[in-house]
Amino acid sequence: MLIGEVARRSGVSARMLRHYESLGLVRPSGRTGSGYREYSGEDVRRIFHVESLRAVGLSLREIGRALDDPGFTPADLVDDLIRRTRERIAAETELLIRLDRVHATDPAGWEDVLQVLAVLRALGSPSAGARQRAALAPVDEVPVEALVEAVLDESDPVVAGALRWALARSDGSAALLAEGLGSAVPEVRERAVRSLAELPGDEAVALLRDALAHPDAVVRGRAALALGARGEAAATPVLVDMIVAGRNDTDAADVLSVLAGDDAAADRIASLLAGRIGDEATGPPARGRLTQALAGIPGPAASRALTDLVGDADRAVALTAVYLLRLRGDG
Repeated sequence: MLIGEVARRSGVSARMLRHYESLGLVRPSGRTGSGYREYSGEDVRRIFHVESLRAVGLSLREIGRALDDPGFTPADLVDDLIRRTRERIAAETELLIRLDRVHATDPAGWEDVLQVLAVLRALGSPSAGARQRAALAPVDEVPVEALVEAVLDESDPVVAGALRWALARSDGSAALLAEGLGSAVPEVRERAVRSLAELPGDEAVALLRDALAHPDAVVRGRAALALGARGEAAATPVLVDMIVAGRNDTDAADVLSVLAGDDAAADRIASLLAGRIGDEATGPPARGRLTQALAGIPGPAASRALTDLVGDADRAVALTAVYLLRLRGDG
């Protein structure tokens, strides 16, 4: 077949076929009497091989090696091709996400587009200062999805604080942050619940209530501290668990004292603390922390619990109870 017919059948232009020949990729097997290139069936098959390998992303140089080197093993080249393809997909996905976020701000002109792009770029900057400045940009210039992604990734405590402040001024971030609670990465889960704790509104409170049953004790604890500070009695059992575990136990005891704002609530909390002290499964360090937590609970139930502990077999617990009763004026 002459070059024109090969071009028609293969879909490869005559110009490209000549380029392949100049590179040594596909050489016509013969010439006509008039000197025209003449391709055999094997030549055409090689053209299709070249085109197939080009379609999966190999360079012409790599194709030449693959077709002509008898010792060539394709596994490494395919691995490299997979890596490059994944990098390209990741880059294009990132671009698509960025464009979607720019579109969500409903830019009025190119200046608005450039401003949003600048903020998005700054949020991903290696400079903590640049990320913090981006977090403090006007709310309408920062898509909420970008803020949520940034706060879940942020390890610098100062920048994270600025991002949480920005999220508290934005709309629609609660549900996005809740998705972070399902992350396989513990640090991401903690950042998500800390951010939720600083959001105003009923939606955030509802999500924090759900988080009280989260399998991650850190998430449960952060949610309980936030809810307890808002007067949510549902946080009480988790706060007591935190005291037993010795995890943020001082903060948990402080929040319990806030929740004990009326006689009925104070008696319930004191009874719960006393019950855990009397539980055989509660070890000596935890019993001491629970006894100290009774100090912040007003009312007769707490006083009775401390009085019962004066004769406790654990001398440290007994002495703590005596000391606390004197502070309360009951000793």
